[in-house]
Amino acid sequence: MSAVAGTAQSPRFDDFSGYVAERGPALLRMARNLTNSHADAEDLLQAALVKTFLSWDRITNPRALDGYVRRAMVNTQISEWRRSRLDVYPTDEIPEQRVDDPTWRSDLADVVARAVERLPDRQRATVVLRYYDDLTEAQIAERLGVTLGTVKSTLSRATEKLRHDADLIIERTTV
Repeated sequence: MSAVAGTAQSPRFDDFSGYVAERGPALLRMARNLTNSHADAEDLLQAALVKTFLSWDRITNPRALDGYVRRAMVNTQISEWRRSRLDVYPTDEIPEQRVDDPTWRSDLADVVARAVERLPDRQRATVVLRYYDDLTEAQIAERLGVTLGTVKSTLSRATEKLRHDADLIIERTTV
């Protein structure tokens, strides 16, 4: 029996811990998309999970948990952006700055999403459950009501199709 501050762990704590263990990797990926830094993503997810834990008893629909955590991450990140906004001071000299084009990320995400949409239904469902929802092959088999071997072969065929998708092929040049 483990103890927190001298008392036994509650079912609330156990439920929350189970949720974090199951959904943590997928939520961390979303936090990473919001922050562009792994360390900041971990901090953002931690802050959102603290808010979620404090409201755990008020969340009555278990399917709303991901949405609640995601909304907490977005709100926390927006607050952070507002706090860290720099004041702009006029100057006579404009410094030389290299400007990166951030559109490649959204362009790549769009191309990948369209390629996944072109997959047959079972392959698309399997890819989404494995790589977007971060489920194990066994969890996918259980959810789809198929055998583990079917999941593995379906994932193999789907990734092979994605590897040969014309929109996803990147021309590589040697230097």
